[in-house]
Amino acid sequence: MNALTIVVPTYNEAENLPKLVSALFHLPIEGLHLLIVDDNSPDGSGALAEELAQERAGRMRVLHRPGKMGLGTAYIQGFRAALENGAQAVGQMDADFSHPLDKIPELYAALETYDVALGSRYVPGGRLDENWPRWRKALSAFGNFYARAILRLPVHDVTGGFRIWRRAVLQTMPLERVRSNGYAFQVEMIYLAYKLGFTFTEIPFYFADRQWGHSKMSFDIQREAAIRVWQIKREYRNLRRA
Repeated sequence: MNALTIVVPTYNEAENLPKLVSALFHLPIEGLHLLIVDDNSPDGSGALAEELAQERAGRMRVLHRPGKMGLGTAYIQGFRAALENGAQAVGQMDADFSHPLDKIPELYAALETYDVALGSRYVPGGRLDENWPRWRKALSAFGNFYARAILRLPVHDVTGGFRIWRRAVLQTMPLERVRSNGYAFQVEMIYLAYKLGFTFTEIPFYFADRQWGHSKMSFDIQREAAIRVWQIKREYRNLRRA
């Protein structure tokens, strides 16, 4: 049974993968599957993921892409593959341990009541890494506020990437229309779900800075996010659930 598939995009995450895979498969979730989407990582993440998948008796798969094609397309491809493989729920998270794995069972359980469960840094009990400098915390908070205000979203954390979706939500969403390919992808997806009338809950968590490897954040990604928010609002202004 494929009750829940966690989709994890990777690019140069060889340091994290063995620990991540081991920890995920020790979670108390029956029918948990893992799908790695690797963008031809120079550090061999894709090959390492294949080795780890061979030890998981069909519960772990790897999608290999020809190069660094972006976060958004990695998730869309992963979501579609998970649905085709029969996943009843689909999760998304980073490979760098910024998202606490021990929160996954709580997020998954919330789908008994809600359509989408969001890990949230901006509800009571949630917070950012205490070692982040003030400017970085301010930038994160402003980016989240900026997107929420423009799109009028009733969600506190619209830019986070720690989520679990019911199968029916992803099946209903017009994934072929999603164009954001950086962190604006997170905003676009939650706005789509909101416009289609799906329900949300937010689970607080502590967002830790990555322990191994290097951050993928760049100025180009931030610029895309700032511009895309306005485009997203225009592109989906008439979207409603049929």
